Amino acid sequence: MAAKRIGILTGGGDVPGLNSVIKTVVYRGSEIGCEVIGIRRGWEGLTHVNLEDPASRSRYILPLNRENTRSIDRTGGTYLHSSRTNPSKMKKVPPVLEGQDFPKKETTKKGVTSTVFDVTRAVLKNIDTLGLDYLVAIGGDDTLSYAAELDRQGMHVIAVPKTMDNDVRNTEYCIGFSTAITRAMDAIERQRTTVGSHERIGVFRVFGRDAGYTALYTAYVTSIRCCIPEYKVDLQKLIGLLITDKRNNPSNYSLVILSEGAEWEGYTVKEYGEADAFGHRKKMSVAEDLSNEIKTATGEETIVSDLTYDLRSGSPDFVDRMVAATFAGMAMDAIEEGKHGFMTAISNGCYTLAPIPDPKLGPRHVDIATQYNVERYRPTYDHKLALPVFLTRA
Repeated sequence: MAAKRIGILTGGGDVPGLNSVIKTVVYRGSEIGCEVIGIRRGWEGLTHVNLEDPASRSRYILPLNRENTRSIDRTGGTYLHSSRTNPSKMKKVPPVLEGQDFPKKETTKKGVTSTVFDVTRAVLKNIDTLGLDYLVAIGGDDTLSYAAELDRQGMHVIAVPKTMDNDVRNTEYCIGFSTAITRAMDAIERQRTTVGSHERIGVFRVFGRDAGYTALYTAYVTSIRCCIPEYKVDLQKLIGLLITDKRNNPSNYSLVILSEGAEWEGYTVKEYGEADAFGHRKKMSVAEDLSNEIKTATGEETIVSDLTYDLRSGSPDFVDRMVAATFAGMAMDAIEEGKHGFMTAISNGCYTLAPIPDPKLGPRHVDIATQYNVERYRPTYDHKLALPVFLTRA
């Protein structure tokens, strides 16, 4: 195989396991004659960089080798840093590109119209200047949607899925999910002592804007109730179940876990702040709102715990280290074989290469019929025979 120059970047939120991908790509690259160039701060590294300016180049471009990646897999986060940048929908042209003419269009979301710029032309120029033959893009739906666009534009891309929400289509598993569930499980088990000591109702909030996998699987392994974005629960029924749980518990407490995007009938999660590059605004805490509803309806005291960012911090567990390293090896196999436009994935419990998901389809959702008990507001535990290890199919 002719020597190749590979770029690698991480976009969106960080999760444990990203550094394992980066290190494995570098190590494998060194074995097959590939040079690996780190693009820092996600897609921003290809939109904001001035390759003629040494300071800017140093800020955004980091040549990777066995020495500077030797120990990075021992920690969480991303060695290359990250950002939520969408080169095809930029609210303003980056300073380095000011004065240039780029395609623009108006977009409207929830009644708000704004003008955005597509600077893909500049991204492709920077890729060409860097002499990159391939790009390994590690991210969730948003990051990978632009990766797919770059591949259509002629840049050879291999995608690696990561998100603690586990909601990327075409794969049953995304890097970061196992560690997130492990962190949530540990936190809830520790906080049982406080909730029980004060005989209250514990309300836990985790990430999950559009998909409820994190809440559902945490509930699965902790045997508590959960609310997910895919199904609007009946508020009074939920409160009744929690009160019954509390009274039936010898320690006189009960627990419930909520996805950040969970709602009940007649309620919509509130958002705040400016939308990011992919149109997402931050969500107000549905856990606080449920807490207020419980107090109003029953007079019961609650303890609200927001577990969100704690779940994506720290070093990866065994599953995320293994899957991350394996996905990275698969990406390098694909590059060595001249393949592109694919995403590393798990399907039917087996490692595979899958098409990069179509962003128009949105995130993968929990299948209510087989995974969520709408009468008990709990995960479904029966009929799992012959399912893949993560209990869902891509």
